Amino acid sequence: MAQQQTLKILKSALLLEIRGNAFYAKAAQSAQHDAVKDFFKMMADEEKQHIDMLTAQYKAVQENGAFMPPDVDNLPPDVTDAVLTADLKDRIHAAGFEAAAISAAMGMEKEAVRLYSKRAQEADDPQERALYEWLSQWERNHLAFLSKMDRDLTESIWNDNSFWPF
Repeated sequence: MAQQQTLKILKSALLLEIRGNAFYAKAAQSAQHDAVKDFFKMMADEEKQHIDMLTAQYKAVQENGAFMPPDVDNLPPDVTDAVLTADLKDRIHAAGFEAAAISAAMGMEKEAVRLYSKRAQEADDPQERALYEWLSQWERNHLAFLSKMDRDLTESIWNDNSFWPF
């Protein structure tokens, strides 16, 4: 029974990542500017890495009843400053599709953090715990990155429109 519950959780995690990958890929496809396309493509690629990792773990649990030691030694480097260039910010219009996509992506990342954090706390298997802690941290990085972008865009539109009450 525990194995079935573990597989169910892995399926939920995979579904989150598949949806995230599809969302980011579609946003990249819809973007009008190369910097914006590249940003959303990078996010889609990272979700694909999560899909691959979770798929391998699903197969291991299904076939062997146990998690493989996850390759979680390194989180991706913080590329916030390198990616959040002035060009990217200028190309994403605060009231446009890309800004709406960032807002929607923040919701998806929050859900992933919630799922992975909860599972990391509940897991008895140290390898399972390590996997979900790592995924949770990676998704927190995504959320922080997207939140910074959202704040910068909001402030930019406020400045452009002199929308300051003081």
